[in-house]
Amino acid sequence: MNDFESACRSYRERTERALAARLPGSAAIPARLGDAMRYVCLGGGKRFRAMLVYACGETAGAAPGQLDAPAAAVEMMHAYSLAHDDLPAMDDDDLRRGRPTCHIAFDEATAILAGDALQTLAFETLSADPALSVSAARRLRMIETLAAAGGARGMAGGQALDMQATGAGPSPDVAHLARIHRLKTGALIRAAARLGGLAAERADDALFGQLDHYAASVGLAFQITDDILDVEAGPGGGALGKHGGADQRMHKATYAGLLGVEKAKMEARNLCENALETTASLGDNAAFLANLARFAVNRSF
Repeated sequence: MNDFESACRSYRERTERALAARLPGSAAIPARLGDAMRYVCLGGGKRFRAMLVYACGETAGAAPGQLDAPAAAVEMMHAYSLAHDDLPAMDDDDLRRGRPTCHIAFDEATAILAGDALQTLAFETLSADPALSVSAARRLRMIETLAAAGGARGMAGGQALDMQATGAGPSPDVAHLARIHRLKTGALIRAAARLGGLAAERADDALFGQLDHYAASVGLAFQITDDILDVEAGPGGGALGKHGGADQRMHKATYAGLLGVEKAKMEARNLCENALETTASLGDNAAFLANLARFAVNRSF
């Protein structure tokens, strides 16, 4: 295991602990709802967004303990979006992270409620978590950042545009598809980088600009790679943890479909290079952030 893999493992384990500590116990809420929330949140996933929180936060000077709450909040928001996106009314997926999706393991109503509860818990975590010792002004900026990333100007808006572009009608052009991806996937990735910076009181607008430029490139590259993996994984999914070929079956607009796999890979690599140019000025964590950008485009899951 090399240094990057070791660091990723450490961040993933820390994220798992941070989530487990903040998810409500079964005695505090209805048991089935709590089980579904833990099912969606724990026991798998790349934890890419949480790793961005930790790496960008440490780059800005925040201690790891300061970053547990925003890392958990980002992963709660991401888990909520997966539980809802997998529903029959949305992407209609029955496999996620190598196991049945939440609505299959429980039921549709429970999956909706689990997603709702995780989204609100993310904001509760940012607003009141005692481990996050930042000023009230910083907490408000964190809440604003996550709210914008999850709402109509972010994930929800991107999902709406994605659904409009799904079906047998004409495909959007590449510029419109880039907008969909930047909202649906990229908004939360950019928010993760910003939340890490906001956990450090000394972080300034110049650093936020660098982190945002890096994360914007990585976020779009990440979704383009998802498009490619859906094609290359095949029906069984392999390491992907879900069925491959779903985009084509649903007639979804993707970079792989519009440009072809090889041109889509080239676009992802170009975005990775844009991100790498930014890491040169990001100090001690530049090597990890550079490798994280490379992971975004070279991964198999």
